[in-house]
Order: sequence, then structure tokens, then C-alpha cells
Amino acid sequence: MSHALADPPAVDFGHVEHVTVHFDDLDALGILHNARYAVLLERALTPYWADRGVAFQGASSAPDVFHAVREFAITFRAPITGTGPVAVHFWLDRFGTSSAEYAFQFRSVDGTTVYAEGRRAIVRLDPATMRPAPWTDAARAVAATLLRPER
Repeated sequence: MSHALADPPAVDFGHVEHVTVHFDDLDALGILHNARYAVLLERALTPYWADRGVAFQGASSAPDVFHAVREFAITFRAPITGTGPVAVHFWLDRFGTSSAEYAFQFRSVDGTTVYAEGRRAIVRLDPATMRPAPWTDAARAVAATLLRPER
């Protein structure tokens, strides 16, 4: 079976990134281990921001990569059974002065199955003080591309 993928689908808001579930992501029952969802979400978010100039590069990193997860909540709807690609749809519900709130869904690549959905809140930190710090204008520009329209 080939795991070659077409480009992720266009969405009305946010972004869809395909990530790969590997054998070592599975638990003893052959389903994606619950703790791996946070890692796979990070693997979906990282290239989006990096492609837009906000990336971890050691000492020369963009300042906005210095943030901490304040909250991670997830609801599981259906198990991911086995290895291969999964689609992660993510968007920002809020982008504040120093914090941001993502929402996300893990879906089958064809979009018909929602495996899990949740939210992730982060706080940008000043690397010297480890206290909340405002996002830069560069981060605000990228975040604007992910904001969900008002409902």
C-alpha cells in the first residue's frame, strides 16, 4: 500500500497538514497512543510556522518560538489504528497579547472520520525572564492566516 498523498485539502479557515503515524507511536493494542497526539500536533504546527519564518534555529531563533503550552485538552472520537498518514486541521480561535488558543481536529486523510479534536493554549515567554511577553508583529502576521472567522 502506498502512503503517497495528494496535497492537503483547502479549508475555509486554518490549515491542514498531513503527518505520519509510525509504528512506535502505537500502543500494545495497535492504536495511536493517547500521549502521541500532542507530538503529532506539534509536528503539524512546526512546518507551518517555519515555512513563514518563525522557526527554532538555536540562538538565532525567531523570538516567538519561545512559548510554553499552558493547556492541552483532547476528546477522542475514534481510534487511529495502524501506521500511515493522518490529516491535522488546526486554527487559532484567539491570538492575544502574549497567549494564543489553537483548536484542532485529527481526521482521516479523506476527511470523513474525525479521530480526535481539542484545544491547545500557549503563552509566549521572554527567554531571559521566563515571564509572558508580547508576540512580535511577524507572529501576528502569521497568526492572522490561521484565525477562525467570527461565528
